[in-house]
Amino acid sequence: MKSKRTILYVDDEKINLLLFEINFQDKYKVIGADSPEKGFLQLKENPDISVVISDMRMPDMNGVQFVAKAKKKFPNISYFILTGYDITEEIADALRTGLIDRYFKKPFNLKEISEAVDNVP
Repeated sequence: MKSKRTILYVDDEKINLLLFEINFQDKYKVIGADSPEKGFLQLKENPDISVVISDMRMPDMNGVQFVAKAKKKFPNISYFILTGYDITEEIADALRTGLIDRYFKKPFNLKEISEAVDNVP
């Protein structure tokens, strides 16, 4: 049997981390991080992470800034942004330049995220 794909989900709100994990734990191995700093730590400690989904609005560093920094060290991972807001110029630029592969809106759509994750090479 194929092992589950490992996803890192970064969100400063613990309830969002819990909801994400509950919704996806049967399909994927979900690792949560409640700050970008903890996200970097998880990336270093878990070389099997192949997808990172980050909240956009967080204190200290937003999702695009986190992805830009993470992608320098971990370029072979697919990155997505999850936001409760409409697309911003910063997110549009990240999509245009290939920094992120997609962005999703909160409340998240399970099918939409699953399809995107399943299509990651």
